[in-house]
Amino acid sequence: MPDLLSVEIKRDFPMLAKTMHGKPLVYLDTAATAQKPFSVIEAVSNFYQNSYGTVHRAVYELALHASEQYQSVRELIRVFINAKKTEEIIFTRGTTESINLIAYSFGKAFIKPGDEIIISAMEHHANIVPWQIACEDRGALLKIIPMNEKGELLLDEYRKLLNPRTRLIAITHLSNSVGTINPIKEIIQLAHQNGSFVLVDGAQSAPHLPIDVQDLDVDFFVFSGHKIMGPTGVGVLYGKAELLSQMPPYQGGGDMIRSVTFEKTTYNTLPLKFEAGTPMIAEVIGLGAAITYLQQIGLHKIDVHEQLLLKAATEQLQQIKGLKIYGMAEQKGALISFTVEGTHALDIGSMLDLKGVAVRTGHHCAEPVMQYFNVSAMVRASFAFYNTIEDVDRFIDALKKIVTTLRK
Repeated sequence: MPDLLSVEIKRDFPMLAKTMHGKPLVYLDTAATAQKPFSVIEAVSNFYQNSYGTVHRAVYELALHASEQYQSVRELIRVFINAKKTEEIIFTRGTTESINLIAYSFGKAFIKPGDEIIISAMEHHANIVPWQIACEDRGALLKIIPMNEKGELLLDEYRKLLNPRTRLIAITHLSNSVGTINPIKEIIQLAHQNGSFVLVDGAQSAPHLPIDVQDLDVDFFVFSGHKIMGPTGVGVLYGKAELLSQMPPYQGGGDMIRSVTFEKTTYNTLPLKFEAGTPMIAEVIGLGAAITYLQQIGLHKIDVHEQLLLKAATEQLQQIKGLKIYGMAEQKGALISFTVEGTHALDIGSMLDLKGVAVRTGHHCAEPVMQYFNVSAMVRASFAFYNTIEDVDRFIDALKKIVTTLRK
């Protein structure tokens, strides 16, 4: 995908025309949250202005139209990740809630005292803490797949961890801290050979890579709307129907019931069993617009362009004396975390901000990764298809000037 296309695409995102401290904005924090195209903003606004109504609960025209729009997004997502059935698509508030739902509901249905859950050394806190809670509640044990200095998981060690007590592996597809794209298909195959289930955290991969849950044969796949150019407050949980059917509801309330008496409640069928309360209607419709937008561009084209940006930025960063990049895996997404000798990540981030460049600083909700590399914080620049080579050049130019200033 030529760089010119990104220049044209940039015009679809109103925030990217803004300035920051009087400088044209260079937005390099997509790993935290993605900017929104006009089509998403307009879809949400249009729903509130012209067709707002509740879903599932009324027979008047507005409600029927809202229900139709809402349900059409479920089918859109089914196609987007190639799920087998629309019932396997559960709407949540985001990746974090999706993981917590599985930790609770799968935990109650399948995890017994003495069982083991495996996660990796590069997980986001959202894929660590729920499993710690689940293990404490269910009397299970949490095991960790180690990684090496390149930020790659040690698969031989993973194989050693698998045993008859292993109930579930919860693994990130693309690390938010070091950018590693994990070999999840192999990880899933090994788990299934062992009789274990797998949850894949796709928060970082779904916006950038083509996803086929049937080809992966993954049991659960989760991602967030706001990282995929959609609204905040909405996410997706894909789960195999045969597993979801055996799991108890995560919350109780409206929509997730078939009938209620004071003596007994009968739960609804999938997917409504896991969608208690009035749903995020406008957010789901916005998510549908975001997915349509991404499909029009093409995930394969997006991946190619972002890899060009990653290569250009990596080569230029490696020329800065004292700069260390964390995560140099052979398979890597378009984000770079680094430190510069003699400087603090917060200072670099603050000074880049003054030059119009938005990056993330801190531990990136991955403190075990920081502990592994023996640093307290990193600077992270994360790229998207709406970034250009000019963005990379402006970032590098600003960083070089800042490093020179801080070292005086």
